Amino acid sequence: MNQSLSFSVFKAIMALPVTVSIIIPSLLLYFSGWQPSDIVLWRCLIGVVCFLAGVLLAVSTVRLFYKIGKGTLAPWNPTSKLVISGPYAYVRNPMITGVFLILIGEALILSTWAIGIWAIVFLIINMFYFPLSEEPGLRKRFGKEYEEYCKNVPRYIPRFTPWKPVKE
Repeated sequence: MNQSLSFSVFKAIMALPVTVSIIIPSLLLYFSGWQPSDIVLWRCLIGVVCFLAGVLLAVSTVRLFYKIGKGTLAPWNPTSKLVISGPYAYVRNPMITGVFLILIGEALILSTWAIGIWAIVFLIINMFYFPLSEEPGLRKRFGKEYEEYCKNVPRYIPRFTPWKPVKE
């Protein structure tokens, strides 16, 4: 892969998932006056599982965008090929699910409502952004291929089995 695309991927990661899952939560902790509290083991364990699952999902989607899509997760440098494999064979927005799980994990581990509320706000913003902005752009770029994908892969709730397009 060329160095220009590698740098674009790095910039997109820094601008989007890092801002949403590290910078904004850090600011929320700072401005809410958060103080470490007693660790509740069950909550911390669930938080770690959510956090790790979210990181795994986010990393795998970024890799697919880079390797298969030949682009980034950022709308200013989108993929040139539709990515429908890996987690995208189960659900259309696994990156959002990954970041949401990271935020929920952080909220549980740190025992803070501020990040939990931010996770819900993040999810609601994306529930409007995707159908109103992202999906029309994908329909325009990928046409019939994207329409077929949308008919077979749900937007938010994953399928039980991966979808494989029928080759003609």
